[in-house]
Amino acid sequence: MEPALFAWGANSYGQLGLGHKEDVLVPQSLKDVSCKCQDIKSITGGGGHSAVITGAGELFVCGHNKDGQLGLNHTEDILHFTLCTALSGFRVKQVACGWDFTIILVGSGLVLSCGSNSFGQLGLPQIPSPSLIPQKIESLKEKVVEVAAGLRHALAATESGLVFQWGTGMASRAKRANQGKTLPLFLTAKEPCEVTGLEDVKVKRIAASSYHSVSLTETGKVYTWGRADYGQLGRHAVVPDGQEACIASEQRLELLCNIPISVPCLNGASQIACGSEHNLAVVGGQCFSWGWNEHGMCGDGTEANVHVPKPLKALDYAKQILIGCGAGHSMALCQTLH
Repeated sequence: MEPALFAWGANSYGQLGLGHKEDVLVPQSLKDVSCKCQDIKSITGGGGHSAVITGAGELFVCGHNKDGQLGLNHTEDILHFTLCTALSGFRVKQVACGWDFTIILVGSGLVLSCGSNSFGQLGLPQIPSPSLIPQKIESLKEKVVEVAAGLRHALAATESGLVFQWGTGMASRAKRANQGKTLPLFLTAKEPCEVTGLEDVKVKRIAASSYHSVSLTETGKVYTWGRADYGQLGRHAVVPDGQEACIASEQRLELLCNIPISVPCLNGASQIACGSEHNLAVVGGQCFSWGWNEHGMCGDGTEANVHVPKPLKALDYAKQILIGCGAGHSMALCQTLH
């Protein structure tokens, strides 16, 4: 049985790699993929673009490219997955796609970025305009082991356990590197800043969205925090004393941003992925989805928001190998069982 790459959801820029620009409400397999599906090791997406990494460390991209976020040295949209030749000298380990930018981690622990830099999301203060090819983030001195990208901000976790953030986005209890200054909830920084407050949780994976975050611990617990207006936290809002709360004010939203809380139905998770306001997780070989569903990215055949994580029935017959999300679309690499 050969693995197949499936895609569904928003497709205004060809980000599903299907060769057209029409939305897809249920998972559809790609018939024309420039790299072999069995070679794909990673899947992710951004505001309107997608990226996959092969076992050989090659990066294939498609979709929106107005700001050069595909790293192809031009600004034309791409409807099929295409090799990013600008990274031919690197072995790509991980890629994180923001709204209109891309963060790339290579095997040596260096981080590169391309696309829009209007909000400092490239971590390259010396570049005021978009970058059409990936460039190194020189200010990240430590070896990086994981990266994540949100709407206008990005995260990097280092080998020593530190987490850095840059751009404009959620930065609860953050401090500027080497300055020790406390920053407001929403941080704007054109270069990486150290994030504190993660000392007591052993996180092995991080994922960033527009205004919420998801983390996966070494024990398989999933924590969510941030905005909850589309059900993207996968739980009811809870205040510190444990009482249910109605999210009715900006003050309540700010409070929730500071309280990562686990989602019990996802215990034992092995993977997580964030879209703009929706999420995917793999638990026991099943793909769960929740949050914003206007374009069908939760894959349940409807466009109604999903407030509690639930398994994707359309993929019951398959074993999920890899998952990935864009702002309004989702992908899953599956091993079919028939």
